[in-house]
Amino acid sequence: MDLRFSPEENKFRDELRTFFREKVPAEIRGKVMESRHLSKEELVASHKVLHAKGLAVPHWPKEWGGADWTPVQHYIYTEELQFNGVPQPLPFNVSMCGPVVIAFGTDEQKKRFVPRMAALDDWWCQGFSEPGAGSGRASL
Repeated sequence: MDLRFSPEENKFRDELRTFFREKVPAEIRGKVMESRHLSKEELVASHKVLHAKGLAVPHWPKEWGGADWTPVQHYIYTEELQFNGVPQPLPFNVSMCGPVVIAFGTDEQKKRFVPRMAALDDWWCQGFSEPGAGSGRASL
C-alpha cells in the first residue's frame, strides 16, 4: 500500500499553506503557535479570511458553502490549519449548530441562519442545563 500523497494532494497542501501564510495575519498565527489567548476580534478576523476563500466550512454540503473535497483533502486542510497556526473556524457555528440547522431546520431557518453562521456574522453558542446536578438554573 502506498500512503504517500499524490502530486495533486501535495499541490493542494502547498496552495493551502501559501494562502494561510499570506492571508491570515502573522500576529494571529503567532499567538496560536504560542498558545496565547485570541480576542474575539482576532477569531472573527481569521474566520473571515477563511470564509472569503471558501475555507470556513469545507465539510458542509456544497449548497451551503462546503467544498467537494476528498477525505484526504479534509485531512490536509486540518493539518495545515494546525501546522500554520490558523485558528479553527468557530466550532459551535461550523461543527455543531450549522450542521444541525442544515439537517433539521426549515427552509426559512436555513436561509436566515446558515449563511450567517458560515460567515461568522452571528456568534452561536450552546447552553447546558443539568437539572438536579448543580448547573441547572433551578439549582440556583
